[in-house]
Amino acid sequence: MSIAKSPFDPDLLSRERRPDQLRRVRKIGFLIYGDFEILDLCGPLDAFYYADRVLCLRGRENEPGYQIVVIAAAKGMVTAKCGLQIAAPLGCADIVEGLDTLVVVGGEGAMAASADVELIDWIKRVAARTRRLASICTGAFLLASAGLLNNRRVTTHWLYCDELARAYPKLCVDPNRIFVRDGGVYTSGGITAGIDLALSLIEEDLGREVPRQVAGLMVVFLRRPGGQAQFSPFLEDPNAGCRDIAELKAWVLANCHLDLSVERLADQAAMSPRNFARRFLSETGVTPARFVERARVEAARCRLEQTSLPLQAIAQACGFATVDRLRRAFKRHLDVGPLEYRDRFQSSFFDHWGST
Repeated sequence: MSIAKSPFDPDLLSRERRPDQLRRVRKIGFLIYGDFEILDLCGPLDAFYYADRVLCLRGRENEPGYQIVVIAAAKGMVTAKCGLQIAAPLGCADIVEGLDTLVVVGGEGAMAASADVELIDWIKRVAARTRRLASICTGAFLLASAGLLNNRRVTTHWLYCDELARAYPKLCVDPNRIFVRDGGVYTSGGITAGIDLALSLIEEDLGREVPRQVAGLMVVFLRRPGGQAQFSPFLEDPNAGCRDIAELKAWVLANCHLDLSVERLADQAAMSPRNFARRFLSETGVTPARFVERARVEAARCRLEQTSLPLQAIAQACGFATVDRLRRAFKRHLDVGPLEYRDRFQSSFFDHWGST
């Protein structure tokens, strides 16, 4: 019995670029500060690292890959919120230009960092000289403080979306997205969403095959299904309040193509329609019909982002029946039509692969 040889050569994966090749890299800067979230740094950083190694593996060393630098207000040891210390080899004074992409990580220290005038001024200066800006989790508060998110659609960890919207009213905060691209500015949801964002940036730079291989090496989704809605606004802790209502909410998200009348939902929850409607409103703060429409909009958003299916097929798959109903629901919840939404947010991965 023979064992199939792995296509990944460890020597190639650990190969560093030669000095003469460093001019052909995109320099990715990660900004950290006291009490940052360690996964906000390490997850996306590893994605870019493996992307560079995959280029070497595939004989594409001469293509622009990635060089990663970790930056702090002052170079030296920086303590993450978990207590782990990371050595930042560069301080802000060492970096003014030369970055292709600046990534601001999140963490409990983001609020204090967003009030650091010198740090925010540095972000403004560097932003004017970089191709892309990105934030992970609450790193959005630093970009917002620098005025770089004004009049943009953005996201952050679902737990802090309301706070971000209140603090910076010029932002259009979307709590359900894993990440959002608005021009050359990218914001992502909580913690591991930074990996999703990094894979998308790699896809933009290097095509679909490299991030596919990176996702395989890291054992993560290339394109995770759904948005933050699966973790927060729709699915709150089932131990908080009525468990049967919480379970029903999860069922609705998985079955939004079905007839979801109050009578059908009440039957699923084993309640009378009147009692169900009363309890659902009490538990969730919205009527069953409103929740169902929100769930269907979320399902349609995912298909618009991740497939090239025609609107009629998406409308039927998500329970809207007609394209007109789909359009009206998008206008109510997102203030944008489905085609405009797709034009703005569909991944380039699906421009190559078509519908799935």
